[in-house]
Amino acid sequence: MRPPGAPPRRSPSPGPGQLGAHGGWCEKLPRMEPVPRSPGPAWPLTWLVLFSLPGVGAQVSPSVQLQQPQDKVSVTAGETLNLTCTSSGSGPAGPLKWLKGWGMGNETVYDQNGVFPRVTRAEPGSNTDFSIYLRDVGPEDAGTYYCVKFRRRIGVDEVLEHGKGTEVSVRAKPTPPVVSGPQHRAGPGQSVSVTCVSGGFYPENITVRWLKDAASISAQQPRVTPGRTKSSYNMSSSVTVTLQEEDVRSQLVCEVQHPTLRAPLRATFQLSKVLRVPPRVRVVAEPPGPVEPNGTVTLSCQLEGFYPGEVSVTWLENGMEMKVENVSRAAETRQGLFELRSQVELQATVERNGSVFTCRVVHDGQEPLSELAALRVTAPAQEGTGGQSQGEDEKLRLIYIVVGVICTVLALLVAATLYLIRAKQSKGKSSPSARLHEPEKSSEATTQESDPNNLTYADLNFDKERKPIRRVVELSQQSDYACIQSSPAPAGDDNLTYADLDMVHLSKAPKRPAPGPEEASSEYASVQIPRK
Repeated sequence: MRPPGAPPRRSPSPGPGQLGAHGGWCEKLPRMEPVPRSPGPAWPLTWLVLFSLPGVGAQVSPSVQLQQPQDKVSVTAGETLNLTCTSSGSGPAGPLKWLKGWGMGNETVYDQNGVFPRVTRAEPGSNTDFSIYLRDVGPEDAGTYYCVKFRRRIGVDEVLEHGKGTEVSVRAKPTPPVVSGPQHRAGPGQSVSVTCVSGGFYPENITVRWLKDAASISAQQPRVTPGRTKSSYNMSSSVTVTLQEEDVRSQLVCEVQHPTLRAPLRATFQLSKVLRVPPRVRVVAEPPGPVEPNGTVTLSCQLEGFYPGEVSVTWLENGMEMKVENVSRAAETRQGLFELRSQVELQATVERNGSVFTCRVVHDGQEPLSELAALRVTAPAQEGTGGQSQGEDEKLRLIYIVVGVICTVLALLVAATLYLIRAKQSKGKSSPSARLHEPEKSSEATTQESDPNNLTYADLNFDKERKPIRRVVELSQQSDYACIQSSPAPAGDDNLTYADLDMVHLSKAPKRPAPGPEEASSEYASVQIPRK
């Protein structure tokens, strides 16, 4: 076989007994009988093909034999590979080479006439020991190696003898693992996935273990895929974690174990890289409650328990941004979270009464958080009372409350009393009619009782429903006068003792609408006519 890169044949093979170019000897070849001529010189091509086949040279020169005692060799990447090859007997002049692979895809690893920095002869100058050392072996060096003896011809090297081959496998250590998480942060209670990768190892059997703060956690089986070369592999393993506020100081550990490793390879990942804890915002006024005019009040915006510490605070008065000179920085707590307090001092003027102040917080580029506080300014004190303290105001307020309660109780008592009196009055009325009686008369007046023109009493019948009595009834011009009065009972004998109803003429005027109802002030009515 002609190694790759060998120059094409320029001349026929040298004759018997020709010396090699490096002072070696050439074996006397057996004389071949002439071949009958045929169209075209075919025998030189046949001769070339025969010598290019493996083992043909050994048949021509059976005294040269190569031994490769190593069938399989395993070596760890980075170490030195020892390939053994010995020769027995003598042979013609020509180089000895080490080839990786056989056929068209072979690669020359070592050549006596070349320079190979990674390869050295185990026995330099020896004509029988052709063992070599291959330093800094990598996964790409895995394959089958052949020790080959070539015969030198003019312009070309022909294969004379080769060994049976040594299969080399390279145990490659995995690269240090790399752990990565998501590109965005997540809050407490949310889940994130973290991935561990490693590659360039051989053989493919590899194990991965995940730990969180030194405690093992369950994870998916590692996924192993072929690497850049045929004799290397890559690994990928993922784990899912639910975040908590306490994870701000927690870490994940990816532990990789492989047959080529004496101790596991480890990589860590801080969960704080993907954790976000929003702040708790409160606005506190000092002093609390209403403030006296032209007094000073301090508003504090308190941010507690947030992570990371990137936060901005802005104050607004009735929606307009305020200028705050003193800007505080976030301080870290023992738990690894942050806290911050932003303060602003205000003059409590009357014009600011009812103003709304807003503390707007932007944390880690998220949507703003807002907390409000309203300013209450007390009314300005009148002249002479400006020195009253807050305690006096409380006393006055208490007095007002007590007076209000007393007035309410008295009003209820009065209402109850009136209700009882009215109920008693309505109960004493037994007849829907009212009788007008005159006072007792003397014996002189009794003689007049027989006079039919005189009346000693009059019955005025009313409807069953109660109607109010007007104190004064105006008469028309057709009657003398009639006075129906509601007044106290007559006190003496000077009053009229009888009523002559013949002298009373009712008005013939059109009927007028009844006046509005009015409460009667007495239980009787008298009809009086003045004395003549």
